[in-house]
Amino acid sequence: MSGKNASVIHWFRRDLRIADNTALCRAAKSELPVLPVYILSDWTESHSWTGPNRQHFMCGCLESLAKNLAALGGRLIIRRGNPVEVLRQLILESHAKALYFNSDPDPFGKSIEDALQKLCSELGVDCHACADVSLHGPDEALNQSNLPYRVFTPYSKNWLALPKPSPLAKPSALRTPSHISSLALPTVKVWGGEIPDARIVESGERAARERLKKAISGTIQTYSAKRDFPAENGTSRISQDLRFGLVSIRTVYAEAIKARAATDLAGRAGVDVFIKELAWREFYFAILHHFPNVLNEEFNLEMRGLPWNEPGELFEAWKHGRTGFPMVDAGMRELKATGFMHNRLRMITAMFLTKDLHLDWRLGESWFMQNLVDGEIASNNGGWQWSAGTGADAAPYFRIQNPWSQTARYDPDGIYIKRWIPELAAIHPTRFLEPPLDGRPLAPDYPLPCVDHKTERDRTLATFKRHREIQR
Repeated sequence: MSGKNASVIHWFRRDLRIADNTALCRAAKSELPVLPVYILSDWTESHSWTGPNRQHFMCGCLESLAKNLAALGGRLIIRRGNPVEVLRQLILESHAKALYFNSDPDPFGKSIEDALQKLCSELGVDCHACADVSLHGPDEALNQSNLPYRVFTPYSKNWLALPKPSPLAKPSALRTPSHISSLALPTVKVWGGEIPDARIVESGERAARERLKKAISGTIQTYSAKRDFPAENGTSRISQDLRFGLVSIRTVYAEAIKARAATDLAGRAGVDVFIKELAWREFYFAILHHFPNVLNEEFNLEMRGLPWNEPGELFEAWKHGRTGFPMVDAGMRELKATGFMHNRLRMITAMFLTKDLHLDWRLGESWFMQNLVDGEIASNNGGWQWSAGTGADAAPYFRIQNPWSQTARYDPDGIYIKRWIPELAAIHPTRFLEPPLDGRPLAPDYPLPCVDHKTERDRTLATFKRHREIQR
């Protein structure tokens, strides 16, 4: 492709920002007009891996991105359909000389990238797939045998020791040809949905940078002390911003290192724990890259073929926060109300589904992806398999969290529980620490516990032990 009207294309994917965006920076440096394009998926009504909460947040991000591009002299082009076919048409329309995009960490995105490489070769267009979503790619942190790690601790030691890339400057200006057509900015109705009732955090690059600034200035310095207590404001709350690329992982890491250098010993301990969480994110990216089968089956060979109960009323009770276990129900109601769930509750609710209700972790994995604004395929899969005892560096199958003792440890005053279960507002928090001794519900409109934890724990231990013996 050549000629006086030549241009380059930047395909936005999960990098909905103009600051510190690898592919966008490289496209801008071409000194040719840049077509920034976002391609809407063409599914409708329902999807196993997303839902109205995340789509609504994304729509707000696209609106913000369009304004930010306009401020640089550019214009966001919206198209819809199969990315390969849409980009083929756009390359031909615009006489594009090159296609730039940031690589995706999941198998679905990678399959599209492979097809795009072939398309660009066919059309004689340069194809630039850039590393942007993580500080280190899945092949950078390998063991001494040049194989992927299966356990987090040695992975994290290697990961921490590697030199980290620095943030990039944002483009100072962009030019987008005016004759290229675009669809209107989307709403969730594009996918047959309705604007959700959930109180979702503000979308867009500016809001994300404000959340990061707030986290860096205080939250991450107390991270090790407060992050496990859901009633506290103890987490960064930037997970959805990393998921949609509203801030880059390079910027997050660089700002965390600055904060570490400026704080005291206790603050440095908090920052160190926060940085290890960034490593966990990339550990799960690496697991998904090297073992993509984890999306369909257990990572641990011994755990494949476990017997699970059929979903029914208990699954519905779990989804809607009606199990009679206040800590579990509070977590599920937070998810429904906000599209977010505190990480401690993600573990508690996931282990409850798999170990107390004996339901397949894949059911919960999909439910989380359909409702979480920050739903990240790799991390969500890793977390669910960790809780089920089936994944990479997972909790041993015999480690079964007790919802009652978890409440005593992480919400002893019932602040979090009462925040999300208003019918329990007048109940003394000591009654959240064990099943009702009198056999009566905690409140007239709140259910009794749907199972007996001790009984179901013993059943899980026997089931997992028997299954492992059979597999051996």
